Amino acid sequence: MPRAEPPAPNELLKGTLDMLILQSLTVQPMHGYAIAQHIERLSGAVLSVEQGSLYPALERLQRSGLVTSKWGKSPTGRRARYYTITASGRKKLGQEISAFDQLSLPIARVLGRRAPAAGT
Repeated sequence: MPRAEPPAPNELLKGTLDMLILQSLTVQPMHGYAIAQHIERLSGAVLSVEQGSLYPALERLQRSGLVTSKWGKSPTGRRARYYTITASGRKKLGQEISAFDQLSLPIARVLGRRAPAAGT
């Protein structure tokens, strides 16, 4: 039987993109490109967020009241929209992390792997 290819990192990202964006915004307000760089840097370049996924997610999060935005200047002097997580966004992030832990910990046990501590 042929061996299945592991899912590409971006396929895994689809289900967790909102959570990764919200978590990134807990550091400080960021523009879209900075959010993508932050996620890529912290994931050791394993996760790459494409613009075609990032900006629709940011718009969805903004419509849901989980982030707000305002125009400002990027470090390069260009005009950029900076996103900030709201109190509702922080609450939703906590719920998403909890749900992720509730799913990932049992999966790790089934795979016979030591699961990371909750919230890490």
